[in-house]
Amino acid sequence: QVQLMESGGNLLQPGGSLRLSCAASGSILRMYDMGWYRQAPGKQREPVATISSDGVAGYAASVKGRFTISRDNAKDTVYLQMNKLKPEDTAVYYCNRWGALWRWGQGTQVTVSS
Repeated sequence: QVQLMESGGNLLQPGGSLRLSCAASGSILRMYDMGWYRQAPGKQREPVATISSDGVAGYAASVKGRFTISRDNAKDTVYLQMNKLKPEDTAVYYCNRWGALWRWGQGTQVTVSS
């Protein structure tokens, strides 16, 4: 069973930047389309960005132009660069396979507050 590990979350002020990282047990991320998802308090988990195995990215309208998803297949890691953060970006962020989901990891908390 794949174990996903997200890291990089933090508490920061509006307008700030943060980079999240996603790794997994075994060198497998490079083979799959991957996504970043988030779940805000009281809301359903939603996808925010996706990246194909060959690097084609897609974004939710709410983050387009502010977030950048990338991957380093040599390190088998997927990243989410988040800029111009807003309070409404506050959520637990998760990575997972795009399509056939694996078991969710613990996520990483991002809190944007003044």
